[in-house]
Amino acid sequence: MTTACEIPTVQVTDRLIDARFGRLLAMVFGSGLSMYLLTSVVPLYLAANGAGGIGAGLSTAAMMFSAVGVELLVPRMLARWGYQVVLGLGLVLLGAPSLLLLATASLPVVLTVCIVRGAGLAILVVGAVALVADLTPSTRRGEALGVYGVAVGVPAVIGLPLGVYLTHVIGFGALFVLAAVTSLAGLVMLIGLPAKVSTEEQHVQVLGGVRRSGLLMPSLVFAAVTVAAGISVTFLPLAVAAGKQSMVATALLLQAIAAPPARWLAGRYADRVGAAKLLAPALVLAAVGAGSLVFLPSPVAILIGSTCFGIGFGAAQNLTLTLMYNRVDRSRYGQVSALWNLAYDGGWGLGAIVFGLVVSGVGFPIAFALTAAVVAAAVVPAVKASLA
Repeated sequence: MTTACEIPTVQVTDRLIDARFGRLLAMVFGSGLSMYLLTSVVPLYLAANGAGGIGAGLSTAAMMFSAVGVELLVPRMLARWGYQVVLGLGLVLLGAPSLLLLATASLPVVLTVCIVRGAGLAILVVGAVALVADLTPSTRRGEALGVYGVAVGVPAVIGLPLGVYLTHVIGFGALFVLAAVTSLAGLVMLIGLPAKVSTEEQHVQVLGGVRRSGLLMPSLVFAAVTVAAGISVTFLPLAVAAGKQSMVATALLLQAIAAPPARWLAGRYADRVGAAKLLAPALVLAAVGAGSLVFLPSPVAILIGSTCFGIGFGAAQNLTLTLMYNRVDRSRYGQVSALWNLAYDGGWGLGAIVFGLVVSGVGFPIAFALTAAVVAAAVVPAVKASLA
């Protein structure tokens, strides 16, 4: 029995997917679909209204850097208000602002919408990943994170290519409404989820003790991969001629399809052989995929490269996160979730804005080659970790 001042601990069972985990996965699916429907569409929307490549890069960077700033606050928010309230706030902030895009394509307004949606995204990804670790058995953590990765990845499979396609079918306006609805519908799924974090999970200093706890290396390695991810979904539609957008949609679809099974399989095998041993091969695949875009406009390069990158990126997502969780105790679960998502969104946003500035001076092939070099550089610390 708990006293009135105690916070009830979330119980973990041997069963991997129970009713609460299932509701969390459904909420993650809807919010992920809301995000990915507009990931490539908002840059296209700005470009179609005269903002150019720099405006497209700024839209992605605004959302991701907003997410980075808010992610630092989420562990403290969870400790104070609990999962239900904080995740509910995230769903509203991610979904509702897209309706403002119905009224204008003004760059300041669009960037403001991206900033608010980025805050919602930050809340959802940090809160959801922390809750996955809280709800599932530690002995099956890699597999649980893989299942979560599928719930996150399937919306990318659907949303990235579907968003680009639907702009030509139903138009931007209807797509903005659809993105709002898919996020706000997740509010229903919050019923039955834990209201509070566990009493053990109260470490809220996101950047505290990062080097000593061994979290710095996997965070930086993962950031290098997300640099390339942000660039591919933002600039691939702009790097290919308008008449070949169906090929771009196919490439984004292949990339998105490849990531979820890679993420699940990486987690399943990481539970058996260790995440560190699998990380370097995943990064090599991601670097090869990013580098193949140097050969644009070759359809073979685009399609094979996107598939390779999807596999490497999906595996790296699970392996870095599993590695980080395995290096800390329960009190730092929120910190791990925040750090990992900081790497995700920071790399994604930084890559988009720097690439937008670089590509105007050197062109797409050289800019894509530099992107591949960033990913390849991350292989070195990953190899060292596997040998430690």
